[in-house]
Amino acid sequence: MKVKIKAALKEFVIVFGAFLVLNSFVVASFEVPTGSMENEIMTGDFLLVNKFVFGGTTPRTIPFTNIKIPAFKLPAFWSVERGDIIVFMFPGMREEVEPAEFAYYLKRCMALPGDTLQIVNRIVYVNGKSAPIPRNMRFNMSYIKPNGLADPRIFPPQAKFNEDNYGPIIIPKKGDQINISLENIMSWSTFIKREGHTVQIRNGKIFIGSKETEKYIVEQDYVFGMGDNRDNSLDSRFWGFIPVNSIVGVPLIVYWSWDPDISLLDIGDKLSTIRWGRLGALVK
Repeated sequence: MKVKIKAALKEFVIVFGAFLVLNSFVVASFEVPTGSMENEIMTGDFLLVNKFVFGGTTPRTIPFTNIKIPAFKLPAFWSVERGDIIVFMFPGMREEVEPAEFAYYLKRCMALPGDTLQIVNRIVYVNGKSAPIPRNMRFNMSYIKPNGLADPRIFPPQAKFNEDNYGPIIIPKKGDQINISLENIMSWSTFIKREGHTVQIRNGKIFIGSKETEKYIVEQDYVFGMGDNRDNSLDSRFWGFIPVNSIVGVPLIVYWSWDPDISLLDIGDKLSTIRWGRLGALVK
């Protein structure tokens, strides 16, 4: 009996270890919790995500929990491109240095490090050229917020932007110099803190760490993400840039889909909501 138990435990450890390796470095499952990417990706879709392309990592959380732990990341095989749908670690709401709760988000990369992005009457321009329109992009409201009508929720703080008329804004890249002053420090304070520094104003002067300064050198590369369901997406327009190092992978295919609002306890009703037509759908 002891021999059988030891053999079973050994087999479990091997299988579980293989699962962790595959889940960390090659491919992982991701359940879509919101409708920000509809109708390309639906709430309740289960996706297979290719983690290998951007460099897999050791587990970022304790397995089966949302408790974040230090992780080792392998080199990426290629870089994210404009138009890619990306899965990434949510950086937090606009004023949060760390998110209140660890979560993975899903958005479309609209601009890369160093790009200039602007939205004019809902049309996205990158480096002065209109960006390709995603095949399932949608708007839920006919009203376009006019240029100059500031949304108090928008990123960065104090910007006179809204989600329909936004920017221009330069996506930070490693090595960029940001000139900071008392007039714009509130716009950049959280960004700088997310890169690991303290920001203080003392006697009318700005201190980053212990050093008085009027400039800041960006330490990471960033991208700008937006949902295809433009009027129903809290994205970079509202909470800021996405660190490239936080990108986990790209979704490949929908392997399961059903209504997430129905409890598994009502299994009959739950099974009746399976979206058979979405099974096997490729994500673009």
